[in-house]
Amino acid sequence: MIAGLSANIQNPANAQIEQQLHTSSEEISLSLSLFILIQGNFPVFWSAISEIKGRKLVYLLSVALFTLGSIIVAISKTIGLLIGMRILQAIGSSAVIAIGAATLADIYEPSQRGTMMGIYYSAPLLGPSLGPIIGGGLAQGLGWRAIFWFLVIWGGIIFSAFLFLFKDTFRKERSMIYQKVLKKRHREQESSETKEESRKIPEESQVNDEKQTSSKDIEAQPTVVPASATREVKMTIADANPFPPYLLIISRKNNFAILIASGFLFAFGFSIAYTCARTLSMHYNYNALKTGLVLLAYGIGSVAGSLLGGRWSDRTLSRLKAANGGESFPEMRLESTKVVMLWLPLSVIGYAWVCQERVHVAAVCVMLFLAGFLSIWMYASTLAYIVDANTGRSSTAVATNSSFRGLSAFIAAEVAVPLQDSIGDGGLYTIWAGLMIITNCLILLVMYKGRKWREASAEREKQKQ
Repeated sequence: MIAGLSANIQNPANAQIEQQLHTSSEEISLSLSLFILIQGNFPVFWSAISEIKGRKLVYLLSVALFTLGSIIVAISKTIGLLIGMRILQAIGSSAVIAIGAATLADIYEPSQRGTMMGIYYSAPLLGPSLGPIIGGGLAQGLGWRAIFWFLVIWGGIIFSAFLFLFKDTFRKERSMIYQKVLKKRHREQESSETKEESRKIPEESQVNDEKQTSSKDIEAQPTVVPASATREVKMTIADANPFPPYLLIISRKNNFAILIASGFLFAFGFSIAYTCARTLSMHYNYNALKTGLVLLAYGIGSVAGSLLGGRWSDRTLSRLKAANGGESFPEMRLESTKVVMLWLPLSVIGYAWVCQERVHVAAVCVMLFLAGFLSIWMYASTLAYIVDANTGRSSTAVATNSSFRGLSAFIAAEVAVPLQDSIGDGGLYTIWAGLMIITNCLILLVMYKGRKWREASAEREKQKQ
């Protein structure tokens, strides 16, 4: 929840911040846009580090940075310092976006991940809805700085939980990045010895390791280095170059198509929460607290869509696997999105013209619920697919997804208000309905072509090694 909450909790206090720090609305908007951009793209670095140093260290370091940034924002006296420390907050809060999903990939097998991803993603979805309510209440009662002191306390609680209650879930045998670095470092170690020793890899140990991992873990990577080498060779942060794995992920056609679809779905959610608040304030004369309560309809719909969509995704995968003689492949999971493909664009158009015609707020709440439910139903399956289709690179794959999300949301935030002012909610969300149709087409394309693309890419990568 820390990622979604920290991104939206500032919104009700923007007027107070602008007045007390003697700044402009453009600088306030910049603080919000930069936050979501950085939060979306920095997980690439956190994921690379987590593949070498494990998950727990990344969690602790990132939450510590988030808490530090929150403290400095709370005592800021200039908008420049506030923007800078909001960026630090974004860096700190971004790790849980990628590493959280990777932690689930560490713990659960593919047949269980849809449900677990749905439960996992339901917490961040509450943030955008609870943020305006919490932020509005704190700003109204205690002033805008109380918002960030609240985040300091929240960050301290999370840090303590990770420190004392969390056991590192990182599984070296599932990480392709770890195995590649280990092999490279072991070669370097052997090269300092005699040529005869440097060319010799104990075949017996290799065979035993392969048997052990294959019998116990369907996603374990073939071990090409003796087990004893894992104790002898120490990994460093210098080994965690995030860019080659990132480029490898987006070079696969199936990944690139599904990442664009995922980016559209996330950007839509960010846009609707941002512009709906303006609509309620300008045309319904709602204060920050009432606006937050209306937006809660979108959050409840999103949580319900995440939980039910994830569960349906797992059921669909199990059914298709049984029909296919017990064999499954990641693209099967995307079949679960077909049931909502028709209704998502229709719900977006409904929201567009309910707002445009200033219909009673109850109708706005219904359309918000449906838009949240249907969009996140699809998003839960695309996120689970990204993990399943990138075995051994789950952390990097989810971080790449986060990067696409952040960039898409940044663009959506920058263009939303000008478009809303020029063509209204009706025109803006009719455009979004068209983008949702494109999203459906991309998912269908991956559903029917993704397996062929994925296997061809894996073969090319194997030949390059």
